[in-house]
Amino acid sequence: MGLLPIFVLLTILTTSFSLISCNERDEIEIQQNFPFEINVMPVPKEISDGDTVEIRISIESTVNYKEKKYYLRYFQFDGQGTLRYYDNAPYLPNDLYQLPEKQFRLYYTSESSVTQSFDVWISDDFGNEKNLKFQFNNKD
Repeated sequence: MGLLPIFVLLTILTTSFSLISCNERDEIEIQQNFPFEINVMPVPKEISDGDTVEIRISIESTVNYKEKKYYLRYFQFDGQGTLRYYDNAPYLPNDLYQLPEKQFRLYYTSESSVTQSFDVWISDDFGNEKNLKFQFNNKD
């Protein structure tokens, strides 16, 4: 047996051992799914038809992961009104909107003279979701 077959055999054994030992090592896990909390500043309990209420919201996460995206959708089940992000067009109920910032303001404008209730759902791209409930009694 010459040196070439022995060299080839040693190369195959070394490669096999390396592959087996790589599979036995603990793999590094990279966590990207970070739960979050929502902070909301207090809002008035009453509103008149045509009035607008500012809702200040802050998304708090334990880790500042740049690639994480947050989304908002809302559903109004009592009364009528519009919800918008700053001076953007009003949101449509149950549509999903990406939030550009983790601290933002929503503006709810009453369009009725009865009690108004709606939910705001904030979610991330990993399936975490938080529900905020708002109710405004008629001021008039």
